[in-house]
Amino acid sequence: MNGAKYSQWRAMFAITKGSLRATFRSPSSVVFSLAFPLVFILVFGFIGNSTVSIKVGVDRHTDINTAFYKSLETNKTLKLITDASDAEMAENLKKGNYVAILNIESKPDAEGHVKYDVHVKTSTATDANKRGILVAALRGVIGRMDSQEYPRPSVATIIPEEVPGRIYKTIDFILPGQLGFALMSGAVFTTAFLFYGLRQTLVLKRFFATPIKRGYILFAEGLSRTLFQLISSVIIIALGHFAFGFTLVNGFVTFLEMLVLSAFGLIVFLGFGFIVSGIARTESTIPLFANIITLPQFLLAGTFFPIDSFPGWLQPICKIMPLTYLADALREVAYEGKHLWNVGTDIGILALWGIIVYAVAVKVFRWE
Repeated sequence: MNGAKYSQWRAMFAITKGSLRATFRSPSSVVFSLAFPLVFILVFGFIGNSTVSIKVGVDRHTDINTAFYKSLETNKTLKLITDASDAEMAENLKKGNYVAILNIESKPDAEGHVKYDVHVKTSTATDANKRGILVAALRGVIGRMDSQEYPRPSVATIIPEEVPGRIYKTIDFILPGQLGFALMSGAVFTTAFLFYGLRQTLVLKRFFATPIKRGYILFAEGLSRTLFQLISSVIIIALGHFAFGFTLVNGFVTFLEMLVLSAFGLIVFLGFGFIVSGIARTESTIPLFANIITLPQFLLAGTFFPIDSFPGWLQPICKIMPLTYLADALREVAYEGKHLWNVGTDIGILALWGIIVYAVAVKVFRWE
């Protein structure tokens, strides 16, 4: 070294640079950290922009040129099927594919008004909620036509008043959960495979032959993972915001606070990766241990559905998981406009998890 003092920091940043470059070249890192969550965000983003549609069969004896049918046809929620045979309609009704089969009969009365008998045939396989939507649509049409045919004064007047508000879209719930899962899966899987590979290829042993301290090696690898995941987070949040209208209440400030939460959550999840790399004796057991940690949280930590939708006995288990608190904090910051100091409980529980996880990691982590 020609008498120059050895720099631990320079060595650490050199390892960080090399590790970051290797991470970008790793297909598994890109899949778990970016591609996998992006697929879910795209799917749920498009679903969130769609409306509920229910299929309703129309009996072939129905006159589709009547005013009642024309009014019913304007309802975008109903998909009226007119080109299926009687047998096909009956079969779809039995299977629950159709909510009902309508037979609309029209007949004029003595005063020249047209009256309609609407026969609604359902089955025990019919979804009750969708049946309610159909009934509401039929009553709406009847009410409008009654007002046209039999105008009369009303006993009450509705005075509408609307205040500005934000629509809670599907993407506002899904994206924070998927972002949290991307951070967790990327941290656990890539860290576990990385350190197992470094031990097997004797890279760590070569590091020990240099003056760099072990703590700087861990810090360098952790820093490279953090930088990579934050880049992934930027892409995920930007895609959700610009493509699907993901809510960032306070704009760029909210975006920065989400990145801070992402970095904090990632540091906690890196500890799980160190644990897996320490207890795995063969490369084939790494996915097993990693999935034991990530899969339950992927399914139960509110990534797809609110925790309240799970059975009562399962909810306490869901509320133990660290991913639950990261996802909740991200949602509160993004949609509700809270700041980091307003989600202190979530951050505190994540910090407690971090203390527990790293205490275990220190016990089980192996350098050789």
